[in-house]
Amino acid sequence: MAGLIITIDGPAASGKSTVAQLLAERLGVSFLDTGAMYRAVTLAAIRAGTDMNNEEKLLSILDDVEFQFVTRGRKITVCIDGVDVTEQIRQPEVTAKARYIASSAKLRNRLVQLQRQLAAGKERIITEGRDQGTVVFQDADIKFYLTADKSERARRRQVELRAKGNSESLEKIQKIIEDRDKSDENRTVGPLKPANDAIIVDTTDLSIKEVVEKLLCCVKEKCLKQT
Repeated sequence: MAGLIITIDGPAASGKSTVAQLLAERLGVSFLDTGAMYRAVTLAAIRAGTDMNNEEKLLSILDDVEFQFVTRGRKITVCIDGVDVTEQIRQPEVTAKARYIASSAKLRNRLVQLQRQLAAGKERIITEGRDQGTVVFQDADIKFYLTADKSERARRRQVELRAKGNSESLEKIQKIIEDRDKSDENRTVGPLKPANDAIIVDTTDLSIKEVVEKLLCCVKEKCLKQT
């Protein structure tokens, strides 16, 4: 297991992916985007025409397809069978169907094992997702949970999508986020919730830079106390 593990959990568009990447860069540690893993499996299933309600068929995707997750600086590259799909896994269809992978106990168990294996090969790592502090790395050194108002999260996602040429309405984006929250919070395996010992940070009125600085201060304070 890694010598230092920092987990960052939170709902969609709370800023956790960007914050995790920037914090990892500031600290000079490795970064693991677990959401990209679920999205990659989802995209592979969609391309294979797999019934998203058939758990065994979805499991076969993990066995039949080669996935690669490589982080260089702030950029994570995701490949399926050697082909870069980093941009494709962010498509709205993939986002909408990722819940099928996330709600499957068998699939989550397989991906949790992979996440732990990836972390074991790193000296220090920041890992972000929805159950990193509650399930995957329960003994993490520092746990954060980022949150924000649904309307602000929808606005952020709209900005992100427009930059990629997508013109979804704010109302539709917020509805998708609300549906995703409901699915994440109510699933029986790895439900979205703060770990009991997580530091909760509301990012609604904070810039990305301010959030990173806040988390950085927490990490430095905790590490100093341990030395």
